Amino acid sequence: MTGPLQGIRVLDLSRVLAGPYCTALLADLGAEVIKVEPPSGDDYRHVGPFRDGESALFTLNNRGKQSLVLDLKNPDDLALALDIADRVDVVVENFRPGVAARLGLGAGTLRARNPRLICCSISGFGQEGPFRDLPAYDLVVQAMSGLMAATGEEGGAPLKAGESVADLIAGLFASWSILAALMRRNVTGEGAVLDVAMYDALFSMLTTSHAQYLFGGVVPGRVGNRHPLSTPFGCFATSDGQVVIAVLNARQFGRLAALIGQPEVATDPRFDSDEARTAHEPELRARIEAWSRGLTTVEAVAALEAEDLPTAPILSIAEAIDNPHARARDLVGALPHPVLGTAPVVGQPVRFDGAKPLAATAAPRLGGDRAAILKSLGLEDRV
Repeated sequence: MTGPLQGIRVLDLSRVLAGPYCTALLADLGAEVIKVEPPSGDDYRHVGPFRDGESALFTLNNRGKQSLVLDLKNPDDLALALDIADRVDVVVENFRPGVAARLGLGAGTLRARNPRLICCSISGFGQEGPFRDLPAYDLVVQAMSGLMAATGEEGGAPLKAGESVADLIAGLFASWSILAALMRRNVTGEGAVLDVAMYDALFSMLTTSHAQYLFGGVVPGRVGNRHPLSTPFGCFATSDGQVVIAVLNARQFGRLAALIGQPEVATDPRFDSDEARTAHEPELRARIEAWSRGLTTVEAVAALEAEDLPTAPILSIAEAIDNPHARARDLVGALPHPVLGTAPVVGQPVRFDGAKPLAATAAPRLGGDRAAILKSLGLEDRV
């Protein structure tokens, strides 16, 4: 399919994860993404795991881009970067706040030269505020956002999420804001300055914690693999592992009570509302696990599915990738790669008119596209 961002050019000055994830999503949609890297390359080129010397993390998050090596502290290279910014629609950077301006690539400078330009800055804590100069690592943001404090086993220590969720959510919000700015530009002709903070982005997603504290004055505690407000909604022991059960209303709970051989539980005052069930969660868990521990996970899932109750086994990433549904949804594809031949890729999750957009190529070689980039921009004399 022809991507909906065909004809949009993006100058990507970002590195590592939040910015590259944002621009990879834009590349999937058909945008031409020019990735500027220092002579040593994006830091992720040097972070494993590796295949044939190529970083898996870099390859996954830089699909569909062209690479141009520039030393932005070199006046000639900086001048070229400015000339490129004059010819693109979007600039994405994730320097520490103030660094882009000190380099001569701040939003004010770029938009004075190109008023239609959309400048998106991604940072740990935003361009303003007391925390703006703190290190922008995902772990730092998870720790300070409230996510870690509410994650972990009941009575246990705080835990980080298993993925770099602050980086990824910031990249997602950055791509969303860029699309909104492009829509506005179509009407007004004016570009925009976008300030995307990993802290703000992750904090905005903690809706259950917001509900508990902002409406109830309760600081969320750690409750392990169950929902803090709804019960039974979590993981329950089986004879060979765990099964997920997610019951949210009275009809579902009545069916579950009958399934576990205790229909009277549905009308017991301790369990006859979601709030009451949560208040008496340990007692209810014991009743459910008296049933589930007598079954394998496969048997428990089958029994729950037969009653139309939301349930699932807990799959490893290998199982999540290698199953008929994942294959039917094309969750993992392959793209041509200049070193690997082909490289696995996990692309855009949204389908447009039934088609899943994906960049045409995998991640580029370091600096491998200079001539092609400059020719496409009418800057052949700078090759």
